[in-house]
Amino acid sequence: MKLKYTTILLSGVLLLTVSSCKKDLEKINTNPNASQIAQPDYLLTAATKATADTYWGTANNMDASLLFVQHWAKIQYTDPDRYIYTNTSFQELWSVGYAKSIVNLNQIIKLADAQANPNYKGVALVLRAWVFTLLTDNYGDIPYTQATNISQYLTPTYDKQKDVYFALLEDLKTAQAALNTSGKAIAGDVIYNNNISLWKKFTNSLRLRIALRIADREPEKAKQVLADIQAEGSGYISANSETAQLGYLASPNQNPISNLFDTRDDYRISKTIVDKLFALNDPRLPVFASKTQDATPNTYVGIPNGLLVGDASNLGFTKTSKPGTYFLTPNAPAVIISYAEVLFDRAEAAARGFTAENAADLYTQAVTASLKQYGVTDAAIATYTALPAVQYDAVNFKKSIGEQKWIALFGQGLEAFAEWRRLDYPQLQPAVAGTLSGKIPLRFIYPGTEQSLNGASYKAAVANQGADVLTTKLWFDVN
Repeated sequence: MKLKYTTILLSGVLLLTVSSCKKDLEKINTNPNASQIAQPDYLLTAATKATADTYWGTANNMDASLLFVQHWAKIQYTDPDRYIYTNTSFQELWSVGYAKSIVNLNQIIKLADAQANPNYKGVALVLRAWVFTLLTDNYGDIPYTQATNISQYLTPTYDKQKDVYFALLEDLKTAQAALNTSGKAIAGDVIYNNNISLWKKFTNSLRLRIALRIADREPEKAKQVLADIQAEGSGYISANSETAQLGYLASPNQNPISNLFDTRDDYRISKTIVDKLFALNDPRLPVFASKTQDATPNTYVGIPNGLLVGDASNLGFTKTSKPGTYFLTPNAPAVIISYAEVLFDRAEAAARGFTAENAADLYTQAVTASLKQYGVTDAAIATYTALPAVQYDAVNFKKSIGEQKWIALFGQGLEAFAEWRRLDYPQLQPAVAGTLSGKIPLRFIYPGTEQSLNGASYKAAVANQGADVLTTKLWFDVN
């Protein structure tokens, strides 16, 4: 008994010692000058920049969507331009979207409730809706419902794309109601510098974008969303100065495109868009493309998409055009929703009969806004918008809007990719040496980690949506 008692006593002392050491270590490792609870302003800045960096960066923009829509092309390491990818190629949008952006935005929503600051909640809901839109636009079915509580659902189920879009529209409606220009102030907003009235316009502009995403499938729902926006009364983004964008700074906080071009020379502007801009005598050509380093007859030379490495490099690094210097500067902005896009969207809504606005007028305003965005003069704008090839065609509004919107979205690969699939214009030709049997990608493939770490949910999504390949059409992509 004495031995047993002694053992118990020693065990108790050891336990107390370990417990005491643990507490002492916790005290030692606690910074008395730092908050132990993440603050919403820091989380807001971090989530915004993380999303903008991946949205505007290499994996999803330069090495994928900009190539698919033929804004850019590759002059070396051409596999992505030929649609050759692995199941890790599209990991970044997924991992950043869920692990950095959505996690931080969910925490802001919780803190906003705890601190009774609805404006933080509204802003976080808007940004979260944008992130989820990027995810579902590109992958299709995705975790949404259970992804808002990842600590409880380590292997979240996938929601159908239709259900995700519908849920995001409800989230944005909630966000609009939460945002109050007379409410508590926020900080850490690197998009609108804490201006809530502009966030209310951004909210409605994003609602408009999503309403049109579903318009071919659910026209009555889309029409109701626009009626709700009109009744709410905050309006849309209404000037180039109100464009939703992240403005970058000098290195190390420079634009991701600028950062890449500091050390790499893999990309050129696509021949497809150069040819289109030449055909229209479009004044944005010298903005979108750089002059060739060596003198060439046309000054601006694009390269075909999807060439073999040898064929691409034979065109000459100094005889082909990089993207324009506007996009290569460190402080070039990452545009989320431009004023021009909103006007194109309003024109389409009117053309579909969802609103009583004038589609032709809004279309011309949209083209004008895009030209002004890049500093084109009023005289050049008047000449350009008077061209028969530029003027609005009410018989085929998808062609008019689709082709001009494709030009206006230059550089915004993910949004241009979504709208090209939805509107079916411009009618692009597949990569020259593409590997998809004469097809262009229609989605991103799921990251390989989903198969290994969330296998049951992944298999259910594939069973619902179709094969996990680049050419599977998503729900919103009707034609």
